[in-house]
Amino acid sequence: MKLTKLTIGLTALLFFSGCGSSDRTDPGSKQQVNPGGWTGERNLPANSKVAGHGGERNLHGTDNHSEGGTGGFAEVPRPQKIAEMMAQRGAQDEARPTLRIVEPASNANVASSTVKVKLEISGDLKGYKPMMDAATKMGNHIHVILDNQPYEAYYNLDREFELRNVADGEHTLRVFPSRPWHESYKSDGAFQMVKFTVRNGGANASQPATTNSGQTMANAAPTGTPEGKEMQKTTAGAVDASKPLLTYSRPKGEYKGADADAIMIDFWLSNARLVGDGGEYRVRYSINNGEAKYIEKWQPIWVSGWTAGKHSVKVELVDKAGNVVDNGGYNSTTREITVVKDGTNDTTQPKTNAAHAPTEGAH
Repeated sequence: MKLTKLTIGLTALLFFSGCGSSDRTDPGSKQQVNPGGWTGERNLPANSKVAGHGGERNLHGTDNHSEGGTGGFAEVPRPQKIAEMMAQRGAQDEARPTLRIVEPASNANVASSTVKVKLEISGDLKGYKPMMDAATKMGNHIHVILDNQPYEAYYNLDREFELRNVADGEHTLRVFPSRPWHESYKSDGAFQMVKFTVRNGGANASQPATTNSGQTMANAAPTGTPEGKEMQKTTAGAVDASKPLLTYSRPKGEYKGADADAIMIDFWLSNARLVGDGGEYRVRYSINNGEAKYIEKWQPIWVSGWTAGKHSVKVELVDKAGNVVDNGGYNSTTREITVVKDGTNDTTQPKTNAAHAPTEGAH
C-alpha cells in the first residue's frame, strides 16, 4: 500500500512539473515575450548591451538626450546658448541652401600646386548668407574639406578660397554650408563633392600647403586676399561618389570655458539613411577609445563630461552587422581635440588613455 501511494505521488509531481515548464520549452514562446507590449528595454540606459540584439545598441534612436557614457560622458540637450542664437536668427535655420562648385571643375587637371576654390550658393536661403561678424569672429560659413583633412571655414564667397602647395595626385574636395556654431545644413543639394588632379604642380613636398599670404589661417587676412588654410600632405583614397559616404565635421580644434561644457558631434551623410530615419545604417562614435555608442537619426548630438586635456573622437558609418562601410577609408575618421578649463592647461590627461596628435584650429 505504501509503495502504491508513493508511486501515485511521484506521478502527480511529474505531471504538474511538466505543465509548469511547458511555456519555457515551447520554441514559440521565446519569440513572443509580451507580444505587442513593453519588453523591459525602455528603462535601460542608452547604448546598453541588450541580450538578443547583437550586442551594444542605442535605445534612443529618437531621443539623443539620454545619459550614459564611459568615464562620465553623457549626451545632453542642445545648449541654451545655441538655442538662443537660433531664436535670434529668424527663419535662417529653416533655409535650404544649395551649393555649386565652380572651381575646380569635376575631374579637372590642375597644372599648379595652388588650387583655386570658387563656390556659388542658391536655393531657399531665408536670409542665410556666409559672412564673418567682425566683432565676434563668427558667422554663417561653408565647410571646405580637402581629401579627409579637417574642414576649413570659408566665410566670404565673393572672395576666392585658395589651397596652396597641394601635392601632385588625385584629390577630393567636399563642401557644405554651416551655421555659426558649425552645425551643418542637411538639405538636398547642400553637399557637393568633386575630384581633381594636380599634375606637375611643383609643390614643395617638405612644406605644408599654405594660403597665398603664407599664413596658417587667412580668414582674417586683408580685403582682397583669398581665404584659405594650410593643407598637410594627403591622399584622396578610392572614394566612390555613388556609395554611402560619411563626412566628418565636428568636433574639431580647441574648446575653452563654457564652450567645452557640451561639445557637438556632427557629420554629413551621402547615399545613406540611418535606421531611425527608415534606413539600414548607423553612425558609431567613441571618445578616447572608450565605449562605442550609436547615432540612429541624422542630427547632431551634444556630449558633456569633458576634462581638460586632449581627447580623441572617432566617428564611423556602419552597416547592420556593425561593420564599417568601406569607401576610400573616409567612413572611419578620428580627430583630436583639446579642452581647456578655467585655471588649467592642455597637458592634463584625458579620462581614458589614447594617442593624440597636434590639434587643429577651432574655426
